[in-house]
Amino acid sequence: MPIDRDLLDALLTATGPTGFEARPARVFADAARGFADAIDVDAYGSVYATVRPGARPHVLIAGHVDEIGLLVTHVDDEGFLYVTGLGGWDPVQLIGQRITFMGRQGDVVGVVGRKPAHLLDEADKAKPVKLTDLWVDIGARDRADALRHVAAGDAGVIAAPIVELLNGRLVSKSLDDRIGAYVALEVARRSRGPASVTAVATVQEEIGGMGARVAAARAKPDAAIAVDVTHAIDTPGMEKKRHGETGLGKGPELSVGSYAHRGLLERLRGVAEARGIPVTLGFSPRTTGTDADHLAPGHGGVPTAVVSVPNRYMHSPNEMVDLADVEQVIELLLAFVDGLGEGDADALRALPPG
Repeated sequence: MPIDRDLLDALLTATGPTGFEARPARVFADAARGFADAIDVDAYGSVYATVRPGARPHVLIAGHVDEIGLLVTHVDDEGFLYVTGLGGWDPVQLIGQRITFMGRQGDVVGVVGRKPAHLLDEADKAKPVKLTDLWVDIGARDRADALRHVAAGDAGVIAAPIVELLNGRLVSKSLDDRIGAYVALEVARRSRGPASVTAVATVQEEIGGMGARVAAARAKPDAAIAVDVTHAIDTPGMEKKRHGETGLGKGPELSVGSYAHRGLLERLRGVAEARGIPVTLGFSPRTTGTDADHLAPGHGGVPTAVVSVPNRYMHSPNEMVDLADVEQVIELLLAFVDGLGEGDADALRALPPG
């Protein structure tokens, strides 16, 4: 089944920095109304779309809808905005970018400014760029003019169009992790098995996983799968001996270690092998850096796996995925959930022999 580009594009273009996810969450909920038997929203804004509620086993598939962004901390007398990061930023990525702020009277676009290279002295050129070295210019004449449109506490994201490159490689902001939310929706929508499936668009993953913690306690699943992006290492300068084999076009990545439940991992590997779906392994000796870290301890312990879409240039305006990988992640998870029967609710907790 082809990727639903209308839905995916709507998710990717929705402005929704971490902690301010209402717009992409609304896109998710609107899409779910076409198939879900139950839709719910929790106090922090995560959206739950469930098919066959009450059936066992119950599998929760989570993709976070927040994206990294910026928060206005100060507007100076000349009308320039100063910002702090919402989520993890390499400030170099921001130089020369355009920013869409969710202003009080509507969206406002600004540009990230920095002293031109011609005017930097040699000492400044040698220093790493810090977020405090940058400002955002919305074209305001002065502070009063700026404050009519944007104020401290307003949030924004990079303004970047979606571009499709050669060979089905899609470039966009917010692929981390709207692509996971899209996958979760598609698995729930296409599922025809007896198991109950809840697709959840979680919030605040980039700043601590609040949405996933609430989701585990609220949904009480028999198993959970965090769908996220992972670093594609098939670019110059990356070492396989340090980072593994994951790359665009190589299919889903399955996480090994820490919060990844070994029994659930082996079950997913078995499904992939049976269906001829190529997978690579990612290694998480401590935390996974995904919603899995917050789903696994919830509800007395939830068997949790991480299934990821390879992504080049993470946390940049130009994240890149291969749409064939996205479809294979959907195929893998769909085969997994539709292969579950009533007797699997307890079996999902079983660990493989030592």
